[in-house]
Amino acid sequence: MDQTTPPAVPVGQVTGNALDAMAGQAVSTGPGMGAAAHDLSIIGLFMQADWIVKVVMILLLMASVWSWAIIIDKTIRLRRLRNQAKQFEDAFWSGGSLEELFDRIGNRPPDPMSSIFVSAMREWRRSAAKGLLGSESLRESLQERIERVMGITLGREMDQLERYMTFLASVGSAAPFVGLFGTVWGIMNSFAAIAGSKNTSLAVVAPGIAEALFATALGLVAAIPAVLAYNKLNSDISRYGNRLDAFSGEFGAILSRQLEEKH
Repeated sequence: MDQTTPPAVPVGQVTGNALDAMAGQAVSTGPGMGAAAHDLSIIGLFMQADWIVKVVMILLLMASVWSWAIIIDKTIRLRRLRNQAKQFEDAFWSGGSLEELFDRIGNRPPDPMSSIFVSAMREWRRSAAKGLLGSESLRESLQERIERVMGITLGREMDQLERYMTFLASVGSAAPFVGLFGTVWGIMNSFAAIAGSKNTSLAVVAPGIAEALFATALGLVAAIPAVLAYNKLNSDISRYGNRLDAFSGEFGAILSRQLEEKH
C-alpha cells in the first residue's frame, strides 16, 4: 500500500510566513493602536478624564485666570498710585498755599493720599466757617475730629486696595490640595480599570495616571503664581500704607501748629 508523502515546504517559506504573522500581530497591538486609543495631549487628557476630575481641572483653570487678573490689576494700580503720591507730595511740600491745593484738587481726589488731604481740609473749612476756632476746647475737638477723619479715610482707601488679596492667599494655599484631590480620584479610577480588565500592563495604567497627575500640575500652576504674587503685593501694599500713615501724621502736625498759632 502506497503512502502519499506531503510535499516538502521550503524552510525559507516557513520562516517568512512566521515573520509575517508576527509582524501582523505587532501591528494590531503595537504602540500605534495605543496612541489612537489614548490621546496624551493636554486636551486629550482633559477630554478622557472622569467628570469629577474635569470639574477639578475647570475650577483650577478659572482660579488661575482670576488670580492673574488680580495680579496684573494690583501691579498696575500700585505703580500708578505711587506715581500719583509722588506728584501730590511734590505739590504739597512745594511751599504753596494748602487752600489753593485743596481748591485745585476739588471734591474728586485721584488717589488715596489726596483723599486724606481733602477729608482733613474739608473738616478744617467747615469748622472755620462755623467759627469753631475761637476757644481752646473747640480747637482741641477739631484736631481730634481731623485725625479721626483722616484715619477713617486711610482705612477705607486701604480696604479698597487690599480687596481680593484674600482670594490670592486662598488659591495659593488650597489649589495644591484641590489638584491632589483630582489626582487621588483619577488614580482610583485607574486601579478600577486595572481590576476590570485584569491587565496590569503600562498601556492600561498610564493614561489614567497621566490624567490624574495633570490635575496636580494644574493645582501647582494656579498656586505658585498666587503665593509669589501675594507675598510681593502684600509687601508693596504695606509700604504704601505706611507712606499714607506717615503723611497723615505729618499733615496732622501741620494743622495742629496752625491751630496753636490761632490761639
